[in-house]
Amino acid sequence: MDVLMLSRLQFAAATMFHFIFVPLTLGLSILIACMETAYVRTGNEVYRKMAKFWGKLFLVNFALGVVTGITLEFQFGTNWSRYSMYVGDIFGSLLAIEATAAFFLESTFIGVWHFGWDKLSPKAHATVAWMVAGASNLSAIWILIANGFMQNPVGYVLRNGRAELTDFWAVITNKYAWLEFFHVVPASLLLAGFFIVGISAWHLLRKSNTEFFKKSFNLGISVALVFALFTAAEGHIHGNNLSDTQPAKLAAMESHWETQTQAPMYLLVIPGDDGNLLQALPLPGVLSFLAYNDFNAEVKGLSDFPKEDRPPVVLSFLSFRLMVGLGTLFILVAAFGFLIRKKVDNYPLFLKALPFCIPLPYIAIWAGWTLTEVGRQPWIVYGLMRTSDAVSPVGGAEVGFTLVLMTLLYALLGAVGIWLMIKLAKKGPEDHTPIQV
Repeated sequence: MDVLMLSRLQFAAATMFHFIFVPLTLGLSILIACMETAYVRTGNEVYRKMAKFWGKLFLVNFALGVVTGITLEFQFGTNWSRYSMYVGDIFGSLLAIEATAAFFLESTFIGVWHFGWDKLSPKAHATVAWMVAGASNLSAIWILIANGFMQNPVGYVLRNGRAELTDFWAVITNKYAWLEFFHVVPASLLLAGFFIVGISAWHLLRKSNTEFFKKSFNLGISVALVFALFTAAEGHIHGNNLSDTQPAKLAAMESHWETQTQAPMYLLVIPGDDGNLLQALPLPGVLSFLAYNDFNAEVKGLSDFPKEDRPPVVLSFLSFRLMVGLGTLFILVAAFGFLIRKKVDNYPLFLKALPFCIPLPYIAIWAGWTLTEVGRQPWIVYGLMRTSDAVSPVGGAEVGFTLVLMTLLYALLGAVGIWLMIKLAKKGPEDHTPIQV
């Protein structure tokens, strides 16, 4: 493999591993704050126990997210130095704001939250919980604004052979970035909901801490249903935006080759990199509607783009189908769980299935990010800088060695961290001795 492919694999591996922990941090922080607020409002000790128990899992998850995220920012200097030189005036400032204004704020309040159970009043502690949730999601905003610039560059001018920032307001109000935010955070709440539901179902089957885990189940399944629906609806709006900002990605994720009005969506498609190997069962006008909210709209096909400007079609198509398929499953599972939530004990097979649903939102989010990043190719900054021009002038052997080393270290770290989370989840809420992370 050449340096470009090895660098892409290394960044993809680091990103995907890091993103095992990010969405749970975003979603669970909000739900823990809700639990503490419920305790303050009702005085029901169960809500306090819930916040402590799920907070333990949150702390382990957060620590792993921090460790795995640090290497990502270093890679912009080690593997993608030409990219950093070209757009560092814009991209670097956003990462700096995220680190100084969001990450450190988040870390500080997490420390106060963890050690302040017996030192703060319930109202003050709940306020700190909301500060943790707010700082976590503030961090996500700045990261997604940075990614939004890569997807839809705005607020810059090309000068002296590089992109220089001219309009900071345009960058931070980039529509693409905010559509990403309102897709990622609801998806994270969906994931957190299924995380809580799956662990609660495991305990309910064993009749352990029934009141505790029934309340947890009710909260988790309600959140999962609301945000499964919200994420699907926002995804449609996101698709509308792609028709204007990244039409090649839109065509690739549907493997749509010929420009046409009343563009159909085919229920049966076998995609190829130079045309579909099979397409059957068309739904006339559906793709036009999904792209423009108009059944008669014209949708540009991949054949109208130069071959060197087309994204990888098969991977874009499959990742989109996987994301949408799982998203549909989440709605069905969450809706059924919500309907039977008051008598869920009468459905042991459903409870047995729910722990196996925990990994599925992670897979859906990975598929979504695969579509986002692969569908942008061959551009690292869409329409502005090609990925092949962004890689550092380093040797392939060096990148290959660090890729293998990083993968092994991450596998070990992930195994230990996930084992610890499983151990705490199975133990239940009886022991509330603070853990050191």
